[in-house]
Amino acid sequence: MALAARLWRFLPLRRGAVPGSWVTAGTSGSRRHCGPCRFSGFEVMGNPGTFKRGLLLSALSYLGFETYQIISQAAVVHATAKDEEILEQADYLYESGETEKLYQLLAQYKESEDAELLWRLARASRDVAQLSRTSEEEKKLLVYEALEYAKRALEKNESNFAAHKWYAICLSDVGDYEGIKVKIANAYIIKEHFEKAIELNPKDATSIHLMGIWCYTFAEMPWYQRRIAKMLFASPPSSTYEEALVYFHRAEQVDPNFYSKNLLLLGKTYLKLHNKKLAALWLTKARDYPAHTEEDKQIQTEAAQLLTSVSDKN
Repeated sequence: MALAARLWRFLPLRRGAVPGSWVTAGTSGSRRHCGPCRFSGFEVMGNPGTFKRGLLLSALSYLGFETYQIISQAAVVHATAKDEEILEQADYLYESGETEKLYQLLAQYKESEDAELLWRLARASRDVAQLSRTSEEEKKLLVYEALEYAKRALEKNESNFAAHKWYAICLSDVGDYEGIKVKIANAYIIKEHFEKAIELNPKDATSIHLMGIWCYTFAEMPWYQRRIAKMLFASPPSSTYEEALVYFHRAEQVDPNFYSKNLLLLGKTYLKLHNKKLAALWLTKARDYPAHTEEDKQIQTEAAQLLTSVSDKN
């Protein structure tokens, strides 16, 4: 009965007719039987044969529509499941340190409309660019490629904190190829996206750490760059070591020992603030951090050298 009721919407009506509810006959209160049947007082056109054919075609149209909906929904579910599978593979490769395999996997889906996939592809492109065996020419191409993927991820989903984070990171990388003026101009945009990433996900230690790096970088800016910045901009970006310290500590509170570089920068920031005791504490943690990556090894070496320097000055 439900199917039959829904099929009435597809019945052919006389020109000018509009579908409506059944009307009652006389005073009996019963529904009119189809002699000609009426929707809101309009007759259904045609003889009984035409009516039957119309009903059959309507049924087929309806069933075809229902089938289309089912197939479409199944396709969406299948596509979603496939996307999830790709993301799971990508995350596994990332955690395993399989940088090039990860890039090769995700590059197959570079035309994707999925922000989650696109920001991962931006990250993978950047990671390949950072490999020591990547040539300078290839590195530059990958850096710009990464920015494009991050930009698309952001366009697809402005509420995705990782898209904001990786757009900011990739924009910073591009600045190395576009000169000091562009780099300083981009700094404002980079800061905005790091802040947005933190707002969207306050528990992401990496975004907080990166905001700390932003502050540390501008606190450490050489005098000649400050002079250039003042010539180019009325209010050039600026920060302090104290601000950087707040972000580095906040990142540790969110996720203790999540990143060797955060430990190193805590030590270096305390050195800038002439607090050797706390500097030594964090530099020791950075030196003793288990090395899982090439970067971890570099940080261990730098931390050890800084500790030696601190000891020599005591």
